[in-house]
Amino acid sequence: MSADVLSQAIDPASDRAVYKQIADHLRAAIAQGRLGAGDQLPSEAQMMTHYGVARMTARNALRLLQDEGLITAEHGRGVYVRARPPVRRLASDRFAQRHRKEGKAAFDIEAEQHGATPQVDMLTVSEAIPPAEVADRLKISDNSPVVVRSRRYLLDGKPVETAISFLPADLARGTPITDPNPGPGGIYARLEEQGHTLERFTEEVSARMPTPEEARRLALPPGVPVFRLVRTAYDIDGRAVEVCDTIMAADAYVLAYDLPAH
Repeated sequence: MSADVLSQAIDPASDRAVYKQIADHLRAAIAQGRLGAGDQLPSEAQMMTHYGVARMTARNALRLLQDEGLITAEHGRGVYVRARPPVRRLASDRFAQRHRKEGKAAFDIEAEQHGATPQVDMLTVSEAIPPAEVADRLKISDNSPVVVRSRRYLLDGKPVETAISFLPADLARGTPITDPNPGPGGIYARLEEQGHTLERFTEEVSARMPTPEEARRLALPPGVPVFRLVRTAYDIDGRAVEVCDTIMAADAYVLAYDLPAH
């Protein structure tokens, strides 16, 4: 199938570089579904023959698509369309109290909606002085300790996000929140059991390129950005009870929000 997508010719009158024209053809084949996730792209030799170009020209075209995060190269096997099924975030629903009463955490709800298997790894729990930004959001002094829960989430074995939760130490100490597995419904269920019924969440979303460490932890190829989502949870008394700093592979998520018109 890979060679079948080579049906177009280079436009010699174009001022666009030849390797970019080749990349355009392959990118269009991916966008139109003629090359699907996991499909193998034409080899360098096939592109050289079809387009009448040097190996470096073909290689530069593939490198451009790899830098855009569209393809992955497997040593000794070839180049393939990168498979990364998107996950729709149920932003207006995923923290509903009914899910916690059913013993389900937000990430489990997201996975369930898409028939994927959720997994958590690299989970650590510690106590530390928070960054100034977190202390400000929690409305605590800069030297007040917090319990820090750091973890990585995977869907069907593929890492899709990392998250670090910061909770005031006076709320978390001596509770299951300090355990690696806080129990059914997650830390929000444990907070509500202590009388901190959750009333609302605020989220701030930004996008950027990942740091080298973020790219490593999320197994991101070159060219794939991340979302940074910072969420603050408030109880019915207006107290900020958690700040969660989440880094998500941008090509693995669609952020969907319902906005009231009144």
